[in-house]
Amino acid sequence: MTTKTLRVAIVHEWLVDYSGSERVVEQMLRCYPQADLFSVVDFLEDDQRGFLGGRRAQTSFIQGLPGARRKFRRYLPLMPLAVEQFDLSGYDLVLSSNHAVAKGVITGPDQLHVSYVHTPMRYAWDLQHQYLREAGLDSGAGSWIARSMLHYLRQWDGRSACGVDRFLVNSAYIGRRVLKAYRRDSQVLYPPVDVARFPLRLDKEPFYLAASRMVPYKRMPLIVEAFARMPGRRLVVVGEGADLERVRTLAAQVPNIELLGYQPAAALADLMARAQAFVFAAEEDFGITLVEAQACGTPVIAFGAGGAVETVIDHPDPARRTGVLFFPQTSVALTAAVERFERLRAAEGFDPRTCHANARRFDIDTFGRGLKASVDAALATADRREEPVDADAPQWQGTGT
Repeated sequence: MTTKTLRVAIVHEWLVDYSGSERVVEQMLRCYPQADLFSVVDFLEDDQRGFLGGRRAQTSFIQGLPGARRKFRRYLPLMPLAVEQFDLSGYDLVLSSNHAVAKGVITGPDQLHVSYVHTPMRYAWDLQHQYLREAGLDSGAGSWIARSMLHYLRQWDGRSACGVDRFLVNSAYIGRRVLKAYRRDSQVLYPPVDVARFPLRLDKEPFYLAASRMVPYKRMPLIVEAFARMPGRRLVVVGEGADLERVRTLAAQVPNIELLGYQPAAALADLMARAQAFVFAAEEDFGITLVEAQACGTPVIAFGAGGAVETVIDHPDPARRTGVLFFPQTSVALTAAVERFERLRAAEGFDPRTCHANARRFDIDTFGRGLKASVDAALATADRREEPVDADAPQWQGTGT
């Protein structure tokens, strides 16, 4: 069976914006343009559908539930049931883009299911207690309701892993989480980064840049707190979200921190290219912005955990170094990392061309080749299993004892 004759289904959790996981779906569709698309909900506006080639996903019953457009996440307990209702029996290949429930679709023994895992459900597995604390659900009746729901999701998530034939993961870090949660091996396929959209710039300006959604795990207040203690160093902050007021309060105390709020993609890329370093304090599954900054030739100062240790090279050899990693996840450690960065820059410098070359390891074409090669290898293995049995060959059967 050729790639062109494959009947392909791509399953995604929800289509509401264009971010990291949607970029993976975009490239899956580029590799398999004949694919049909399935999603729990699809609330993209018509002018946002370019990355889908104008497609509309086949959606679940959650699409029509009250308030789903604005608060579809509150229906998370129903999503396992929702994805199980997709009839995928007519497809040879099922690709799921999973960070919650997409891998739980039902497939048969003659279908190949390859799941690209951005992460197992963080809130149901090892980060459950952190999420409960941040949501104010670490005690009381609401806490027990939430814990019961997460217990159910954890059981379903582990059980549904049995229906996946091959796991692809966006970093070795997530591979370890997949092994812990599902007891399954996986293959690392780094997510696609549009490196060409971030042109290399050799000259830098004397400011640091931090850009992210301002949600608790991104630790944006930690970055602002660190630079508030370094009044001689200018920090530009881009982003909005729940932690914005806390960030604004910290920044108001000092003159060296500038808050720009939300910035469109072109403006953010320009800031990345001009900054002397990009600062990041989250423990990310992969961290696409870290690669985008390096594509511009901008070194990175990042918390040394998660995907950052695979994308940022903190090496003694300046010809290989693309940034500085810090640990633990504290403002004191970040302050020390900034000071170390400036010492290294003064002594040996950071070559923007080295940063750019490192970013090219994660470009779009690399992802596409890797996805096709992995799927082709899995299909070849499946074809060998389906070879007809030689009727003249001896057939062995267990005794049952």
